[in-house]
Amino acid sequence: MLILSGAEVEALLDPADLVEALTAAMAELSSGAVSMPARIAATVPDRDGLLAAMPAYLPSTRTLAVKLVSVFPANREIPSHQAVVCCFDGDTGQPVAIIEGTYLTAARTAAGSALATRLLARPGSRRAAIIGTGVQARAHAHALDRAGGLSQLVLAGRNPIRARTLAAELDMTLRATVGALDSVAEAVRNADVVCLTTHAADPVLRREWLPPGCHVNSVGYNTTGRGELDADTIRAAAVLAVESREVTLAAPPAGAVELCGIDRAVVEIGELVSGAAPGRCGRDDLTVYKSVGVAVQDAAAAALVLAAAHRHGAGHNVQL
Repeated sequence: MLILSGAEVEALLDPADLVEALTAAMAELSSGAVSMPARIAATVPDRDGLLAAMPAYLPSTRTLAVKLVSVFPANREIPSHQAVVCCFDGDTGQPVAIIEGTYLTAARTAAGSALATRLLARPGSRRAAIIGTGVQARAHAHALDRAGGLSQLVLAGRNPIRARTLAAELDMTLRATVGALDSVAEAVRNADVVCLTTHAADPVLRREWLPPGCHVNSVGYNTTGRGELDADTIRAAAVLAVESREVTLAAPPAGAVELCGIDRAVVEIGELVSGAAPGRCGRDDLTVYKSVGVAVQDAAAAALVLAAAHRHGAGHNVQL
């Protein structure tokens, strides 16, 4: 069995290839070809934590994998999400690899937002705002910057000092100019694209703060409260996109607390990729992508990592 560390996964996972792999995987999911049961989780109530299992089979790459991911929002010195991905042979069921999944999760989540932005943001979008200062904020900054076209990025979070520190770090590495503001309202006021990357149990955004034509990505995951995305923005969206209606509209731990019980049209990213559903129609439309993270994204990312590992002879083989 091949064992791959987080550093090896980061070195092997090409961000551009990841966006394209997710594009194909999301279309395959919406076509009904993918086997992907809903996420299940054991909870740790006194820490507001959980351990979730996310299995999937992606026929196009014959990838059979399950991610085990813990979510402990109170973590400060280590990531709130920590994971391993176990891969099995699609023909025999034999276990073939264990992949460190913390970096993989951050990368595939940000790549999903980059894909949604490509599909739904209005052409010529140049200014982005990221709300949050953790692992996903950093991953989203890099993903949007790599996608091209971004000239200005603004960060905001509940801790202004952390926002300024992260902005200074990113400003040295990204092509876009990066800054920080003390309030979310000010950060999103002139944004073409907004990314919500928090663990907030209550909304951090208000519809009236958003300019016409804005696209919103929301990847914050919570099993309690109302979630980071406000109900008015959800209602006002001309297009509300998700990875999977079945998964996202279910009750947590599978689905999004923000979308429980909603009564409105919802499209899947895979349907936008294939053209089965319409995307943005007007330049001033508000569009929203609400992500809960789905196992097929992990399987698609794992397939890329394993293929690259075999090409480069990376990782350590062990006998179980």
